[in-house]
Amino acid sequence: MRDIFEAEHEDFRHTVRTFFEKEVTPDHEQWERDGIVPRELWLKAGEAGLLCFDVPEEYGGPGIDDFRFNQILSEEQTRAGANGPGFSVHTDIIVPYLTSLATEEQKQRWLPGCVSGELITAIAMTEPGAGSDLQGVRTTAVDQGDHYVLNGSKTFISNGINADLVIVVARTDPEAGHKGISLLVVERGMEGFERGRNLDKIGLHAQDTAELSFTDVRVPKENLLGEEGSGFISLMMNLPQERLIIACQAAAACEAIVDMCLDYAKTRQAFGKPIGKFQHNRFLIAEMHTEATITRTFVDDCVKKHIDGKLDAVGASQAKYWATELQNKLVNQAVQLHGGYGYMMEYPIARAYLDSRISTIYGGTTEIQKEIIGRSLGL
Repeated sequence: MRDIFEAEHEDFRHTVRTFFEKEVTPDHEQWERDGIVPRELWLKAGEAGLLCFDVPEEYGGPGIDDFRFNQILSEEQTRAGANGPGFSVHTDIIVPYLTSLATEEQKQRWLPGCVSGELITAIAMTEPGAGSDLQGVRTTAVDQGDHYVLNGSKTFISNGINADLVIVVARTDPEAGHKGISLLVVERGMEGFERGRNLDKIGLHAQDTAELSFTDVRVPKENLLGEEGSGFISLMMNLPQERLIIACQAAAACEAIVDMCLDYAKTRQAFGKPIGKFQHNRFLIAEMHTEATITRTFVDDCVKKHIDGKLDAVGASQAKYWATELQNKLVNQAVQLHGGYGYMMEYPIARAYLDSRISTIYGGTTEIQKEIIGRSLGL
């Protein structure tokens, strides 16, 4: 039993689980083949109250500033094996930039659609030549008085095909280092804004991940998010929550992997008995269960700290690094336990194996997290 949740959270969990069972699971296999989920699903999620919990009521949101609801949505989506809907990217990563940085006019213009699912969001940080190095951004935004002229390209953009609003990380002052980075909101239909390929990934097949290009895009000054030159600081402030929600997903994935192994070990027969009766397999699953439990306890504690405003960048990096590395370790062990069936896509563990691999890369690689932790130790 987890003491982090109250009755209202468990009621919400039931709502989320029912939504995924009814609206997502029956069609998810087709969306995997399509490489994208239909926009109609976003509207259904908005109608069910599953998007943008912390958006205030005056902008159409529920006004619930309680990260446990975000956590539950991610846990249930992971439990369902529903990798396609980019709800977490939208709710936990991108919309918080709008709620914290947008002007009143911008909030009125964008937030209601984000809550309803009519406006899908993405953030364009990564560039083909920069990777995790945000200070190496080459996309430029040149001030032209009442607008910026935006030029550059981005890659690995989650929700990139479906997105109506894209927060673009661009350099507004090439001589100012990290103080020359700003955030511009590019809207669907702006001339010069093009979407490239829906990228062919080894996992997360139903989640649209795109290349984006910007060629002389005229972005009005009204679409500058926050102060000019403050983009890097804003990114650093929002990254801990992004890393925490990835840790939440990874912890839930670890538990789902252990459950798959338990079910298989109890039902799969070898040499006249369930394979779980062999000491090696019994010990292996005991280790997996213990490690998943320890990780869950740690991640839940990080969520509590985040709610209290006490989770710092180092704690978020520790949670992200540890939970995602364990996720990959356990899923590798699980495939081995399943034997040949673990290599068959008809078994959920095979899909989990493919979907898990990205977790130690996106949101900042494990190496980046260790760098942050190491520096905090004075190294």
